[in-house]
Amino acid sequence: MHVRFQILVWAWCLPLMLAVTAAEEQQGEGCSAKCGAVTISNPFWFTDLETGRSCGSPRLPDFQLTCLNNSYPLLPSSVPYKHGFAILNISYGERSLHVIDLGKLQLLHDEPNNFNSCLPIWNTSAKLGRPFKISPVNQELILYNCTEKAAAAARREKELVQAKAMRCVNTSNAFVRAGVPYDPTGSYSGYALEDCAPIVLPVLPSGETNASHYERLIQSGFLLKWELPPPGK
Repeated sequence: MHVRFQILVWAWCLPLMLAVTAAEEQQGEGCSAKCGAVTISNPFWFTDLETGRSCGSPRLPDFQLTCLNNSYPLLPSSVPYKHGFAILNISYGERSLHVIDLGKLQLLHDEPNNFNSCLPIWNTSAKLGRPFKISPVNQELILYNCTEKAAAAARREKELVQAKAMRCVNTSNAFVRAGVPYDPTGSYSGYALEDCAPIVLPVLPSGETNASHYERLIQSGFLLKWELPPPGK
């Protein structure tokens, strides 16, 4: 009789235990959390550094974020040891992110104690993971780092502004062009300058974009779009 009673209790409790386990798993995969003012939900996820618990679906490593100082979420760069992207807002309905390229933002600030701060500067698009693309609604800002000879010719270009506030470049030979239309090929060959190394970064469109406002444009960020991988990948 005692054994039979235990079997009956186990049979009654098992569905409840399975339901609780399923609910916990669902919460782990579909939970929503805040990092600063940004709500983090699927497909994005992060690990709570205090509890060690993952919030979201860890099966999508490209969508893993870091919550920095509980102030803003960070989308990491796909290039090792490069600054990632601070997320200002996520639109889940439009699958878009409003972000700031922290590597380009750092070029506006003096950090003499950071010995890695002047490593080679990459185009923003080169630092994006596979699911992420620059939204075509953005415009582009092009920073040119020119030789002495090329800089003399660049100074005569009316559309170029000298980048006096930039770090990690010779500001006498660095120039900025703004208002460049988005090019899905990423070549921007029509804006090449001889003997000038270009660095391309997207910025939000703001009417008639003026290159002299390049600091504000970089600080305002830009939009990214994302696509989910096919099921099973």
